[in-house]
Amino acid sequence: MANQGYCVVLLSLTLLSLAIHGSLCFPEINEDNNGSPSTTAGKGKRWAVLVAGSNGYYNYRHQADICHAYQILKKGGLKDENIIVFMYDDIAYNSENPRKGVIINKPNGPDVYKGVPKDYTGTHVNAHNLYAVILGNKSALTGGSGKVLSSGPNDHVFIYYADHGSVGLLGMPSDRVYAKDLISVLQKKNASKGYKSMVFYIEACEAGSMFEGLLSSNLNIYATTASNAEESSYGTYCPGDLSVPAEFDTCLGDLYSISWMEDW
Repeated sequence: MANQGYCVVLLSLTLLSLAIHGSLCFPEINEDNNGSPSTTAGKGKRWAVLVAGSNGYYNYRHQADICHAYQILKKGGLKDENIIVFMYDDIAYNSENPRKGVIINKPNGPDVYKGVPKDYTGTHVNAHNLYAVILGNKSALTGGSGKVLSSGPNDHVFIYYADHGSVGLLGMPSDRVYAKDLISVLQKKNASKGYKSMVFYIEACEAGSMFEGLLSSNLNIYATTASNAEESSYGTYCPGDLSVPAEFDTCLGDLYSISWMEDW
């Protein structure tokens, strides 16, 4: 198991490098060719959908993960118009947060909250809006910024979802994302030639059940998850860890997520 975990971490780091710096998966794109809409001489654009599916201060780590991912993608050259963020946005200025207006993803780490787009917050963080965003269906949205995944057949998409999960589902503040529904949305996106390649990361318990036996290879989606279909995922930098400032009484990150984001 230890060797397997090490390989997963190495693979995740490799994929993230592809997403940021360009490669066969996420090719390097000049500044004028990284916006919306798609299609310029066969070169693709890079897009990202970042989802923190929880709320409440005790779930600090999920929004911290998503904010950290945003900062990495921005550092790698993606524009805000190509990054869509779902987060309840009740952490940074929460009365329990000892550092008002700041979110960190590791002990004494930098503020990852600053500059993060607030595309879908509060009650607008829901499964219906997520599906509409992925499908590029603005008319189906119920609130939010209106930003959708307007990707085309040459484009490369990264989706990262951090939350709680169970067999066949992922949490949302007021509803659920079910495996069969998510797969159906991805199939529709593929059928509409809405991407060339997609990388999908999920941080949640039993996250493997969202794809296992459901994700067809012909969709050209590489999915990696924090857990298989039967096991838990774990928070990290939690109270009691000697490296965590005593002022924090909640976990700052998730083990799987910090494994591929920590050094970026």
